[in-house]
Amino acid sequence: MSGIIGSKLNVRGSGPIGKLGTDGQVLTSAGAGKSIAYEDIAGGISWQAVETGSTMTAVAGNGYPIDTSSNECTITLPASASVGDTLMFSDYARNWATNKIIIDSNGLNYQSKADTWTVEYSTDGLSLAITYMNATQGWIPTTDDDVTDAPVSPAYNPTGIFGFGYDDSSYVSLTNLVNSSGVIATDVTGVGTGRRYLTAGEYGYDKGIFGFGNNGSNVGMTNLVSSSGVVATDVTAVGTARTGPAAATYGGDKGIFGFGNDGSRVGTTNLVSNAGVVASDVTGVGTGREQLGACEYSSGKDKAIFAYGNTGSVTAISNLVSNAGVVASDVTGVGTARATVSACGYGLDKGIFGFGNSGGAKSMTNLVSNVGVISTDVSGVGTARFDLAATQYGEDKGIFAYGYSTTAVSNLVSNTGVVASDVSGVGTARWAIAACSWG
Repeated sequence: MSGIIGSKLNVRGSGPIGKLGTDGQVLTSAGAGKSIAYEDIAGGISWQAVETGSTMTAVAGNGYPIDTSSNECTITLPASASVGDTLMFSDYARNWATNKIIIDSNGLNYQSKADTWTVEYSTDGLSLAITYMNATQGWIPTTDDDVTDAPVSPAYNPTGIFGFGYDDSSYVSLTNLVNSSGVIATDVTGVGTGRRYLTAGEYGYDKGIFGFGNNGSNVGMTNLVSSSGVVATDVTAVGTARTGPAAATYGGDKGIFGFGNDGSRVGTTNLVSNAGVVASDVTGVGTGREQLGACEYSSGKDKAIFAYGNTGSVTAISNLVSNAGVVASDVTGVGTARATVSACGYGLDKGIFGFGNSGGAKSMTNLVSNVGVISTDVSGVGTARFDLAATQYGEDKGIFAYGYSTTAVSNLVSNTGVVASDVSGVGTARWAIAACSWG
């Protein structure tokens, strides 16, 4: 095909004989002596007005300047697509590293990954073009000025692990894996120093880390959990040894340990890199306390929240964590003040705190919205207990398990945050344990 871009064609000086074309068209000829016509340029992009909202729906063939100066933007792709459909997105204000864009592939694959995965772009100044290839690969980036592949990651991991604790006679290091259906497996022989009142979180999208605790004295060592659920030997402590901290994921692929008791109740935090390296102490923000809980909220596990705990008396205060790992000042407590609670994510972007001790064992829960707001108490389901642990499973569901009085009972959490009745315990009954997801 030959073509000439323009709005008029003059032949032999006799005046215009071609009709006017439109933007994004070329004039084509079928060959010598044949007819000529304007046709759309293949893959032509129609640029739209600057998008500033927190959500938008994209239409194939369009280009969108995305301004995230005030908020992240979740982009929903078309629910159906044809081979060759193309979309373009551009970082209008060079701010995607602060407020990223999130791609919802709306039932279609993205870089061969199903729609249960979260796709995020967080590079300032990025220009992105994606083209639909086929059902197997789905949408593929064809222009991406970040030199690495798109950061595609599970929204939440499919499997979990409970580990360590105290069985009324000794500190243990054994673990119990949780499959993608929420079934807890039998004991796995422990690796690492047995201890209680430790905590655990995720890092690197598909791995976990246990850290801190007490085995007769406070410790600060950590134990990494591989993407296949294998616990590694002790890593020398970084940061102040303490008991009763909490941990969560932030920024999608990093973690944070926070608060605890090192001889006094502190607000100290330690960031965990996406390679599982624990950083030195960060001076505490918020009221120092121990035996609190923490979980992720928001799409892509990029923000977190610490809440509840013991300041010398039980409390319900909370502290939000930004997607850069910065802890905010206290937020007035919502729900029954209590300590020795646990928490995990559910529904891909929300969280739940549950159980605990407030003058006695409790079974109530408090849901966390996708903007980090804690709701009032939900009536308890399951055996009231404290010193238990919780983790995600199946990517969008959660599970509470173990606790005091020394039990192995568990309670599943649906992807709408509904807690189920007791499931008979599996594994050694124990308390003051920790849990995280992996895979």
